[in-house]
Amino acid sequence: MLDDKAFAGRMAALEKRYDEVSSLLGHPEVIAKRSEFARLSREHADLEELVAAWRELSRLRDDREQAQALLAEGDAEMRALAAEELDSLTARIADLEQRIKILLLPKDPNDARNVVVEIRGGTGGDEAALFAGDLFRMYSRFAERRGWKLEVLSATEGAAGGFKEIIALIEGKGVYSVLKYESGVHRVQRVPATEASGRIHTSAATVAVLPEAEEVDIKIDEKDLRFDVFRSSGPGGQSVNTTDSAVRVTHLPTNLVVVCQDEKSQHKNKSKALKILRSRLLEHEREKQEAAERDQRRSMVKTGDRSEKIRTYNFPQDRVTDHRIGLTRHNLPAVMDGDLGEIIEAVRAHFQAQALEEQARA
Repeated sequence: MLDDKAFAGRMAALEKRYDEVSSLLGHPEVIAKRSEFARLSREHADLEELVAAWRELSRLRDDREQAQALLAEGDAEMRALAAEELDSLTARIADLEQRIKILLLPKDPNDARNVVVEIRGGTGGDEAALFAGDLFRMYSRFAERRGWKLEVLSATEGAAGGFKEIIALIEGKGVYSVLKYESGVHRVQRVPATEASGRIHTSAATVAVLPEAEEVDIKIDEKDLRFDVFRSSGPGGQSVNTTDSAVRVTHLPTNLVVVCQDEKSQHKNKSKALKILRSRLLEHEREKQEAAERDQRRSMVKTGDRSEKIRTYNFPQDRVTDHRIGLTRHNLPAVMDGDLGEIIEAVRAHFQAQALEEQARA
């Protein structure tokens, strides 16, 4: 696949387009147009890794040709060195070819975006809220390890701690491409702190990972919104229960409702509420489109939909199991402290392999 002329022509065209976009991003007239600059920036980000991999592959192939020439014509010592180098180059070329195949899969247009992560306690009462808090800390630590920025947009604390609901924005390079398969039901099995008899309980929390929507992506008509203001409740500063700073925004066409009350400023709460609403509307449109396009065979493939139980965290047995790929790992304390990289990469590799198989069959 990666050696034919048609493929080389396709890569040459993509490389040319990458150089064109790189040049356009430096033009003042493009920079002045926010939507155009955002579109070209996303295109540049989509092409950058692919073009870099293709250029590296071309260089390694040239090196391989030189090693093959030495193997055929050099003296005994040079042939031995060339043979060793050839083995290394062959392995690296194979890895790069596989990586390029994955990069050429149809792009999820949201992969380069930041994400809005919504975590909610599910079945299990106070223990579910505590587990939601644990999941939030896990993703916070994972984001910290990656050098990403996390900002809490909205939070409702549980009666015994943790969160009934917490919504956060995570910003960084390609965050959605990394976290998009985390959406789903996360189940925990452990002895709650409130359990006197030492009996193991099973509780759950839901995680929804939404691509952050920018203003240029989702146009919201003011007439489609209803704003309500009220006094904040729960933990907070001096302004709690004294000023109408909390904001509830309702999107009338879809009946989506967002409440923000964490900030003392009504303006800041309104801004955060609209950020969450835009991301939910973008996800709403994506789900509608996927539902319209999905055929019966595709619907039988696990997609990380948030209605599915995707993972179990078993504390007594010190293990975490991802049910979609049958992966089990131990050292649960490290996982809960954000050491999620191995699990997330295994899940991504699974879905990428599925996509490659489907492409080969098409």
